[in-house]
Amino acid sequence: MSRAWERIRRNPVPSLLKSLLEDQLDPGYAASAADRAAGRPSTGRRAARAWLVTGAVLAGAVIGVAFAQNADVRAGTDRTRTEILDSLRSGDERIAALTAQRDELDAAVDERRSALFADGAGASILDELRDAEAAAAATPVRGPGMTVTLTEPTARPNLSDAAKEENRPTALLLDRDLQAVVNALWAAGAEAIEVGGIRVGPGVTIRQAGGAMLVDNRPVFSPYTVSAVGPPSRLQTSFVVSDAYLRLAGIQQLYGVGFTLTEEDDLEFPAAAVRKLGSSGETGYR
Repeated sequence: MSRAWERIRRNPVPSLLKSLLEDQLDPGYAASAADRAAGRPSTGRRAARAWLVTGAVLAGAVIGVAFAQNADVRAGTDRTRTEILDSLRSGDERIAALTAQRDELDAAVDERRSALFADGAGASILDELRDAEAAAAATPVRGPGMTVTLTEPTARPNLSDAAKEENRPTALLLDRDLQAVVNALWAAGAEAIEVGGIRVGPGVTIRQAGGAMLVDNRPVFSPYTVSAVGPPSRLQTSFVVSDAYLRLAGIQQLYGVGFTLTEEDDLEFPAAAVRKLGSSGETGYR
């Protein structure tokens, strides 16, 4: 029988587990005690103090540099924010000044127009002009009316295992719902209509784009309000028998969409932005 296993060199160093169990004291403590017993001076404390002082100086330097950089960044951020706020304030002031100037010019135009058409023939022309401006929603309107409010239902959490993919909220109210309400109010005898604070005129569109509801290319959000100036009783009586009311009532029962009618004592609509058609066929605003 081969005895090759007896010639295998054994590791004289004890295992790590055995040293952990048997040698509870670190060898460094024993060496330090031997040095003290032999009277040899210990330089460990001096070196430790030197390293501690050096580390404290380095840490202080790092903290100082970081603080200085943070102060510079904060100063730059504050300066940028101040500049942005100043720009916004100046923009608001400019808009307010231009609005006041526009109102003054409109008043001057109305005054000169009234003076120009003071005679009998001119009064007839002025009445036709006023009717055209009212049809174009170019004049402010104030009076009693009714408001239709549509609200998207609150999203309910999907707790099923099938909802692992990304859940994107889907709007239940569509652009054709608002269009149906506006058309039904016009048919009911509304004199002027406003959707989400935007006056509805002949060239105003209501459509959806990318999940957003746009009125005259401006976004409006739920709850959607459709307000109409006109006789409240006539508006409500005609609207509740319209196809738009039946459609929205069904959506309300099936999907929990908010749908309310409110009689208003006093509504005030500003003039809509009137489009001006140029000679080349381009459309603009004034």
